[in-house]
Amino acid sequence: MSARTLFLTAAAMLAFAGNSLLCRLALKTTQIDPATFTSLRLLSGALMLALLLRLRHGTRPSAGSWRGATALFVYAAAFSFAYVSLDAGVGALLLFGAVQISMLLWGWRQGERPAPMSLAGLLLAFAGLLALLLPGASAPPLAGSLLMLIAGIAWGAYSLLGRSASDALATTAGNFMRSVPMAVLLSLALLHSARWDLGGALYALASGALASGLGYAIWYSAIADLKAIQAATVQLSVPIITALAGGLLLGEALSLRLGLSSLAVLGGIALVLAAKQRASA
Repeated sequence: MSARTLFLTAAAMLAFAGNSLLCRLALKTTQIDPATFTSLRLLSGALMLALLLRLRHGTRPSAGSWRGATALFVYAAAFSFAYVSLDAGVGALLLFGAVQISMLLWGWRQGERPAPMSLAGLLLAFAGLLALLLPGASAPPLAGSLLMLIAGIAWGAYSLLGRSASDALATTAGNFMRSVPMAVLLSLALLHSARWDLGGALYALASGALASGLGYAIWYSAIADLKAIQAATVQLSVPIITALAGGLLLGEALSLRLGLSSLAVLGGIALVLAAKQRASA
């Protein structure tokens, strides 16, 4: 891996972790509501991606689909509402686990035959999520957890819909643009509870324009020089980065339950990836 690819990959992982941190920071420390955060995030992401697309191709966002945009909107909205109550690290683990497990299950439903190691990895990851959600003093709020699982499933669907895209940046830009009206309708429906302040708005704009729009563009540049197994494996770092940063920046507790659940979920997914690599060798 070249120094350039390594730098771009690290920057992309930090951006992905940044989405969780910025969202939690906004909803915990400012007055902004989750619907307004979602609208500002998707709008600023759409504008950043449109700008990048114009600079690269001189074109406007025209790719993507309404199905992809709907999956993106469901992810972004559920993500924001989940972080009203979830710590950043817990939310990132639930999101990442749901994304990967839903995509694996979909592949197997389409006829992919799991190797014993893959099946063991999936069961271990499931067990890790279940252990995190079981009742107890350190269990995360159930409503927020379910919303984050929905966000993960929606992002998994979005990723599957985008697999056949010939230009990932153009497709993402088009989907972001289509998702903005959905977010605006959500904000209008919840106008009675709308509130915001400058700090919350800035966090939302940073999440959309930098952590989402620019972050995805950086990732698409890096992924061109990564093998599929490398691209999948490196994303295991995102929940860990988020949990550590949440502890340092937000004062969130790094509980034993979160640590063990992280080992189970990320270890299980690593087993699945290892099995895939062995099968393709």
